[in-house]
Amino acid sequence: MQLVVGRIGRPHGVRGEVTVEVRTDDPELRFAEGMAVATDPASAGPLVVESRRWHKDVLLIAFEGVHGRDAAEELRGTMLVIDSAEVESSDDPDEFHDHQLIGLAVETVSGEPVGEVTDVLHHGQDLLVVRRRGQDDALIPFVKALVPEVDLTGGRLVVDPPEGLL
Repeated sequence: MQLVVGRIGRPHGVRGEVTVEVRTDDPELRFAEGMAVATDPASAGPLVVESRRWHKDVLLIAFEGVHGRDAAEELRGTMLVIDSAEVESSDDPDEFHDHQLIGLAVETVSGEPVGEVTDVLHHGQDLLVVRRRGQDDALIPFVKALVPEVDLTGGRLVVDPPEGLL
């Protein structure tokens, strides 16, 4: 399974640098100079990091063979991906990676089926997007009080939603 670690944004300057929306906790490792990064779509890569720098909290990357603003513009919107097998497991039992949560069945503490986790959003706090049959998706804050149990081996997570959340 592929995990998105960044998304290429607009070109920066005229020499081929691009802005990168970082979606990894370790950009120094994932975007180290000389590192080949797979892409989605695959036809755009792999891209090899020639240089990287931070400018006003924005990561700027120059890729080998990408010279000039036009070449950089062609990469806009390209996702930078890694194989989920490359991600080390955490020693913290309450820490999960998005790919571990997506696809889990969701049920209430009383055992009532709710749906399936289809995405994890990171907007100030983590939100689970849960697809429900015949209803709109539910957004459930991913906090211990509302999600008391995550059973990866059993393929499910348990929610204790306050009234009105679902």
